[in-house]
Amino acid sequence: MSFSNFKALSTKPLENSEAVWMKLVKLTYSDSKSQTRTWESAERTTRPKSSDIDGVGIVAILEMPEGPQIVLQKQYRAPIDMVCIEVPAGLIDNGETTEAAAVRELKEETGYIGKPSETSPMMYNDPGFCNTNLRMVHVTVDMSLPENQNLKPELEEDEFIEVFLVPLTNLYAECKKFEAEGFAIDARVGTFAEGIEVAKQFKL
Repeated sequence: MSFSNFKALSTKPLENSEAVWMKLVKLTYSDSKSQTRTWESAERTTRPKSSDIDGVGIVAILEMPEGPQIVLQKQYRAPIDMVCIEVPAGLIDNGETTEAAAVRELKEETGYIGKPSETSPMMYNDPGFCNTNLRMVHVTVDMSLPENQNLKPELEEDEFIEVFLVPLTNLYAECKKFEAEGFAIDARVGTFAEGIEVAKQFKL
């Protein structure tokens, strides 16, 4: 897939009345000295009432003959005007469990069909800026299944995603390579890669 035509065309202030996906809020809180303070924050408006999280990130690792490989994707992100290296991810639907959301998003974005095997604690993406949160779901993909040999993603009209695999042992080096090539690295991918390197260093 070519991302050459993607580029930010303009930027202007957004009023809350125009916003569809998020809103800006002014928080008032009391600090450790009982002093009243304020904080500017962004909040998603899409979190279902039935859920305590906004979305899911998906760790899908394929057991290949040459070694384990993680499913990643390239996707243009307008807020940074860059193509980003990411794990599959998405917002949770009303009435949907965390695990069901992960299986659905993995199928829609990559075509892979998997089963959830582990769900992380709740994580906050950028708590100094917004209240957006998620859980990471580890999904097992059976590569012997025919449907995982002939992938059929179900992308939405405004989704443009390129799926690829990276060997786990090379993930940190690949992140550095992608950055040198002009890609942005999603924090979830970068942190996962850092964790692998720390595990190698301390022989965990």
